[in-house]
Amino acid sequence: MEPKEIQKEIVAEEIVALEPAVVELAPKAQPREFRKNSRKGPPRREARVRPEFDQKIVSIRRVTRVVTGGRRFAFSVGVVIGDRKGRVGVGLGKAGDTPVAIDKAVRNARKNMIKVNLTKHSSVPHEVDAKFSSSRVLIMRAPGKGILAGSSVRTVLELAGIKEVSAKLFSRSKNKINNAKAAISALSKLKAQKK
Repeated sequence: MEPKEIQKEIVAEEIVALEPAVVELAPKAQPREFRKNSRKGPPRREARVRPEFDQKIVSIRRVTRVVTGGRRFAFSVGVVIGDRKGRVGVGLGKAGDTPVAIDKAVRNARKNMIKVNLTKHSSVPHEVDAKFSSSRVLIMRAPGKGILAGSSVRTVLELAGIKEVSAKLFSRSKNKINNAKAAISALSKLKAQKK
């Protein structure tokens, strides 16, 4: 055996001999008591406040502006907000980053809110149609059918709190903002039902 191996063997034997002494010196583990931190105040469990309006993002686009140095990018966001009780609005916001654009869109939608005249069954009192830009929409009653609509028109109707309604898009436009604004325009034409 080489001297290094002998040294290793001796060291290993000494450690094994010392182990019982080390175990005796170590304090026995006792179950820890849970002590409350006196420096902290009472636990703060505030209930999250529900926002006044529900919101849904209808479209997010990255748009560019050409300047002398190249292109500047920004985000254009379309949002529909509503309280599901007859108030609904559509807004558009543009900013360098998405959260700021969403905030701007929500603020814009609040400014452009309308109150929708509903029946007692949360439906529309009569058939109505409207045009915005190249988007045309027809909204009519559909008792017992739920919401029969597509694209962003469905979002507008849901957030307005309208049930049992059918909507038809006659334009071939796929522009979701214009479709939503056409739906808002149609809903604003509704007359209150006579009792």
